[in-house]
Amino acid sequence: MFKPIVIQALKEDIAEKDITSAALIPKNKKAQAVIIVKQKAVLCGVSAARLAFQALDKHVQFKTYFKDGDLVPLNSKVISLKADARVILGAERTALNFLAHLSGVATQTHKFLEMVRPYHVKIFDTRKTLPGLRLLEKYAVRCAGGNNHRKNLNDMILIKDNHLSVLKDSSVRDIIKLAKQKKSHGVKIEVEVKNFKQYQDAALANPDIIMLDNMAVSEVRRIVKFRKDYKLHHQLEVSGNISFDNVRSYAATGVERISIGALTHSASSVDFTLKII
Repeated sequence: MFKPIVIQALKEDIAEKDITSAALIPKNKKAQAVIIVKQKAVLCGVSAARLAFQALDKHVQFKTYFKDGDLVPLNSKVISLKADARVILGAERTALNFLAHLSGVATQTHKFLEMVRPYHVKIFDTRKTLPGLRLLEKYAVRCAGGNNHRKNLNDMILIKDNHLSVLKDSSVRDIIKLAKQKKSHGVKIEVEVKNFKQYQDAALANPDIIMLDNMAVSEVRRIVKFRKDYKLHHQLEVSGNISFDNVRSYAATGVERISIGALTHSASSVDFTLKII
């Protein structure tokens, strides 16, 4: 399912042809290369890199030393290649870009998971992804052990603040009831709330998940206690400005879910290099 994304990336980079290699490298000149990761990271993007080289030459010899999801030490050789030199040079940047970005997302996800390891909470991504790369970025989150929230707007009914603003003449409870009437079988309903009063209103309609958006840790604790005291069964999700500094405190409140846009929109690229040997 990643192949069209990789092909588009190759077209973007090579355009009509690699005029430097065409001018300087003889046809059928063979070469060997290795790809090295220059920092400790969770590896992701091996399959995308393989597709990039194989799209130019299906007979490329592509050997991997780790798989997607592995935590690899710095300066590790992760891939070796043998192919026409023009093929290696033509797909080099595309392959490295996928490895760098997807390993960055996976490594970022791993760091958050390590922060909440003692608690029974799941880390979710969001739809804050780069246009065209959502499937790959969400794959990277899964590789690191994280969870995917909605892939798209068709996955779940998620009633957010702007929906509530459009429907401002209706209560949160009535909006959830309407969603229950209109939804297809098996589709879950989640509603975003901003404060304790909104939460109480939403809880009365019993959605599947209530998202506590940009709430203080103390307010989240209050809501968790309220749910327990009244024996309510919806799940609670915390979202909004979650960082390494506060994720552990939110996890300790007893919520089941934490969604973090930074898994994808703020992940730093991992440093990879390709060397001809």
